[in-house]
Amino acid sequence: MTSRAPRVGTGMKVEIWSDVVCPWCYIGKRRFEAALERFPHADAVELEWKSFELDPSAGPSGEGAYAERLAAKYGQSVAQAQGMLDGMTATAAAEGLDFHFELARPGNTFDAHRVLHLAKQRGVQDAVKERFDRATFSEGAPVSDHETLVGLAAEAGLDADETRGVLASDRYADAVRADEQQARTYGISGVPFFVVDGRYGVSGAQPAELIASVLEKAWSEQSPLSVVAGGAPGCEGDACAV
Repeated sequence: MTSRAPRVGTGMKVEIWSDVVCPWCYIGKRRFEAALERFPHADAVELEWKSFELDPSAGPSGEGAYAERLAAKYGQSVAQAQGMLDGMTATAAAEGLDFHFELARPGNTFDAHRVLHLAKQRGVQDAVKERFDRATFSEGAPVSDHETLVGLAAEAGLDADETRGVLASDRYADAVRADEQQARTYGISGVPFFVVDGRYGVSGAQPAELIASVLEKAWSEQSPLSVVAGGAPGCEGDACAV
C-alpha cells in the first residue's frame, strides 16, 4: 500500500475488511482488540468494519457438514479437513473464542454486510459484527437468513423493524459494493485485512503484538500542520488586517 502524508488531527482510523463467515476474521478481531488494550491512544482510534464476501456466489445456507465441505473445496479427505478445523478451534480457544464448526451453517453474507452498514450509521457496528461472528462460529446460526439477522442485530442494539425494512429493500447494497471495490483497488484478496490510518496494510490475523506495533508506528508519524510561510496579511476571527 502506498504511503500518504499524515493528516491533520489527533485521531486515527482503522478499517478492517472482513466477512462474518471467516473464522480467521473472528480470531483477527480478538487479536486487534488485544492490541488496542495495550495501545495508549486507543480512545482516539475510530474503527470501521468493511464488507468482503468470501464467496459472493454462495447460496442461502451451506449444505452438509463443515468438514465435508472443506474437504471437497481443497481436495482433501474428511479426516484431513477435520484436523484443520480442530487446529483452528484450538487457535480460537487461545483467543478466548468457543468455535463449534459442527454447528456452523455459512451461506451468502451480502445481506449481513448491508445490516453492518446500517449498524455503522447507528453507532453499533462493532457490537453487531461481534454478534454475527459469535452466532456463526459458536451457535450455528444461519446469518444468511433475514429473520435470524433481525434477531441478532436487535440483540446488539439495532431496531428490529428498521433492520427488517433494510433487508426488504436494497438499501446499503451500493455501500457493500463500494467496500469491495476499494478492496480490489488496494489489492486485497483475503481477509482479515487491516488498513491503519490509510497508510499501512496488515494482512491476515496477525499477532496482537504486531498489530500494536503498527498502531504505534502510524500514531508516531502523525504530525501537526507545518506552517511553511507566514506573515502575509490575513483575517483572524472577526478581524482582518487592512
